[in-house]
Amino acid sequence: MNEKLNPQIKPKISLKNPIHLLATGFGSGLLKPAPGTWGTLAGLLIAIILWNLTASILLFVGLTLVGFAVGCYLCERTSHDLGVHDDGRIVWDEMVAIWLMFCALPEYNWQSYLLAFVFFRHFDVWKPYPIRQLDEKVSGGFGIMLDDILAALYALALLHFYFLI
Repeated sequence: MNEKLNPQIKPKISLKNPIHLLATGFGSGLLKPAPGTWGTLAGLLIAIILWNLTASILLFVGLTLVGFAVGCYLCERTSHDLGVHDDGRIVWDEMVAIWLMFCALPEYNWQSYLLAFVFFRHFDVWKPYPIRQLDEKVSGGFGIMLDDILAALYALALLHFYFLI
C-alpha cells in the first residue's frame, strides 16, 4: 500500500541519520504515548546531569542558544524528510525549552525540576495566546522551535510565581 495514501502509516525516521537522531531527542520522541513528554523528560535528565556536573547558568545559556540555532535546522530538515510540519516525533524543541528553563529556575532542587517539567508540558500542550497563533503562522524549523520556547517562558513565569507564594 502506498504510504502517502494511508495516513495511518508514518514516514520512517532513521536513527542512523544523525539529524533524525538529534531531532527525535536521541530516540525519545519515538516512545509512545506522548512523544513530547518523553522528549521533555530526556531534556530534563540531560539538564539535571549537566547541572550536577557544572552548576553553571552560563553553560545553560550557551546550550540553549546553540540548541535553538541547531534545532531550527534539525527540525526543518527532519520535517522536510518526513513530509510533515512539526511531526510529533520531533522533540528537540522540547529539549531546548527545558534547557532554557534551567537558565532561570528559582531553585535548583527536585521540586523545581518536577514543577518545571509539569508546568512546561502544560503550556506546551495548551498553547495559550499567542503561542497557538504563532505556531499556526510561523513555519519551518524556527516555527517548530518558537512555540516551545514561548511555552517555557510561560512555565518559568508560573514557576517563579509559585515559589513566591
